[in-house]
Amino acid sequence: MACAHAKFTGEVGVCMATSGPGAIHLLNGLYDAKMDHQPVVAIVGQSARSALGGRFQQEVDLISLFKDVAHEYVEMASVPSQMRHLVDRAIRIARSERTVTCIILPNDLQVLDAEEPERAHATIHSGLGYSTPRVIPAKPDLQRAADILNQGKKVAMLVGAGALHASVEVTEVAEILGAGIAKALLGKAVLPDALPFVTGSIGLLGTKPSYDLMMECDTLLMIGTSFPYSEFLPKEGQARGVQIDIDGRMLGLRFPTEVNLVGDASETLKLLIPYLERKTDRGWRERIEKNVAEWWKVARGQSNE
Repeated sequence: MACAHAKFTGEVGVCMATSGPGAIHLLNGLYDAKMDHQPVVAIVGQSARSALGGRFQQEVDLISLFKDVAHEYVEMASVPSQMRHLVDRAIRIARSERTVTCIILPNDLQVLDAEEPERAHATIHSGLGYSTPRVIPAKPDLQRAADILNQGKKVAMLVGAGALHASVEVTEVAEILGAGIAKALLGKAVLPDALPFVTGSIGLLGTKPSYDLMMECDTLLMIGTSFPYSEFLPKEGQARGVQIDIDGRMLGLRFPTEVNLVGDASETLKLLIPYLERKTDRGWRERIEKNVAEWWKVARGQSNE
């Protein structure tokens, strides 16, 4: 539920669990959030501080348990004055890194009165607030990306969850470039399948038009996606590539793209559009739309069998 809250609202999701088995049960949901880059804070209980190390009831090494799923931040409180900065940092890191963080609270600590940190050496005095930055590529990189896309004669686009808020810009780019658009699973809501140039899903449960789009294109533009199945993307050397992603760690990972743009999808596309040249030859787009129309006929026929 916390992961879904983060996905549908864009805000930090928070979940709570007791010690031992309660904490363990959170893992599937937290891995969903981690793998889909969603901000979630987990608050979990632990055996009393005095019992730790004594194999007490439901004592589990929670720091080790959560160190993978909450690798950016997992901490256990030992005194009440820690809580201020533990909560502040857990929420801020979850938002800024779009990931899972975890705070562990021994049950005897939970019943103590809250305390502010004293003004002394080795105390932490945190503050509130986080504003999402405007992340955009440099102008020379936008020009390099546009050069590749303008030179392409058969442009394919692949969109994922990172493009969910960039539907208008994605559509405009596709119109300028005469491109077809395939959608990774988490990008299904970027554009409706009813659009004639949208080839639908790609991959193991993808459509034939999406497969044909990738196998026949000479240029690939990936936007906000880390689609994992490289066998459904163009072969190396077949197509030149440009990728846009807010997370630089995910760039050039699934396909050897020539230009990698770190930036928000909507902001980056808005800046890229003035550099793009409208394709006068619409043969590639017409071919895509024909394939999509034929696919819908086949799908409707199969559904009636």
